Amino acid sequence: MAVASSHREAPFIAGMPRADATDFYMFRSYEPGREKFVTLVANYLPLQDGYGGPNYFQLDQHALYEIHLDNNGDAKEDITFQFRFANANMNDAFVVGGKKVPIPLIINGGAIDDVNPPGLNVRETYTVTMVRGDRRTGTRERIAAPRGAPGFDKPVDNIGNKAIPDYAGYAGRHVHDMMLPGCAVPARVFVGQRKDSFAVNLGETFDLVNYKSPAVEFDPNAESSARDDLADKNVTMIALEVAASCLVAPGGADPVIGGWTTASVPQARGNSPASAGNGNGNGSVGREGGGWTQVSRLGMPLVNEVVIGLKDKDRFNQSRPGDDTQFLTYVTNPTLPALVETLFAGAGVKAPTNFPRNDLVTVFLTGVPGLNQPAKVTPSEMLRLNTAIAPVPKGSQKRLGVIDGDNAGFPNGRRPGDDVVDIELRVAMGKLCTLNLGCAPASAPSGAIRFTDGAFLDDSPFTAAFPYLATPIPGSPQSVAGR
Repeated sequence: MAVASSHREAPFIAGMPRADATDFYMFRSYEPGREKFVTLVANYLPLQDGYGGPNYFQLDQHALYEIHLDNNGDAKEDITFQFRFANANMNDAFVVGGKKVPIPLIINGGAIDDVNPPGLNVRETYTVTMVRGDRRTGTRERIAAPRGAPGFDKPVDNIGNKAIPDYAGYAGRHVHDMMLPGCAVPARVFVGQRKDSFAVNLGETFDLVNYKSPAVEFDPNAESSARDDLADKNVTMIALEVAASCLVAPGGADPVIGGWTTASVPQARGNSPASAGNGNGNGSVGREGGGWTQVSRLGMPLVNEVVIGLKDKDRFNQSRPGDDTQFLTYVTNPTLPALVETLFAGAGVKAPTNFPRNDLVTVFLTGVPGLNQPAKVTPSEMLRLNTAIAPVPKGSQKRLGVIDGDNAGFPNGRRPGDDVVDIELRVAMGKLCTLNLGCAPASAPSGAIRFTDGAFLDDSPFTAAFPYLATPIPGSPQSVAGR
């Protein structure tokens, strides 16, 4: 399971990076004073290089990005937050030889230090719509943007320290308050580029799990022995912070919510290269039509990468949790443990023998009884959070979450500092059996081995306040005096 949480995880979505969800987080906010809130984070557009200009990494204006919540355990969305994006070309121009000529860049040399600043040649905005019930037929209400704006403003990507000397301060001005229908407590929203929050040893993982040491037992430094191949990458995050009381089922009898994120595009898109376009990435688009087609889905991390078989990866991205029985065999009879046993048999590693793997069904499909399983649950893959469990402050969180005694961490939701690669490797190899959760210790001969990919992750790289993820890596890191 040691792969990027959802970076280019299926054949079709690999060719559509703007709609590719990379990570999904859902956790009780641990910012001081915000403990009664839940933070939802959906990251998109993987493997961004800070220097990736001149157009950088705008989200798709023709896509629909959604975060779905199930608050009664029936594998259907009860609340959906929908995001649509729009980019306006300001058409800034320089006078050259007496003629006014449009500039070729998304910045014009002016200051970039506030919302909708004069230094930007493209204004990126988004709308938020809240839907109750079915995502397409339910009751919907568009959330009002501040000050009569066309939408909520999104900060431009971190072009460099000369163009944006204080990117953290500039981006921070794009944390917007908003009122949600039926919720008396203001929510917060932020959309913008962040440092990729995931850590993983990608290269060696894809090379037949080519780890020098797969476990701490074989090398006491194994957990930090490999490079993080995402250390120099950025992503684009969609983040919401909503009062927990506004997300659970009416009456609050069941504190468990399930969540997942999707991206959808129009069924038909015609290309017309002769189109003049408008400078917003629309020049080759002639006509779009039909309903929405879901092309990306992400709930629990690493599922599509290393649980779902190659032939079904695109199908999984197009599916809904209520239809997950079609993928059940991938969970009850997983291939990853068999692969790990084959590759490390010489070190005495053996896969669990309890079939069907009900321990994995519990983690991925129902939630753990007494921890984050809904009172009534339809088995389905999604991230589940018990909102009644108090958050743990930054600095005190345990990177291995529940299996290390921190019930506020993964798989009870997911925080940025939860090392889900190491956690899921250990769970796949039978860690829960050693705890008598769904299987006996004897069925997991390697269940106590502390498997790791060698790319260490804890809560230290992240902030203690919304939106939590770190400032993105700048395209030009050196500081330059003057403008």
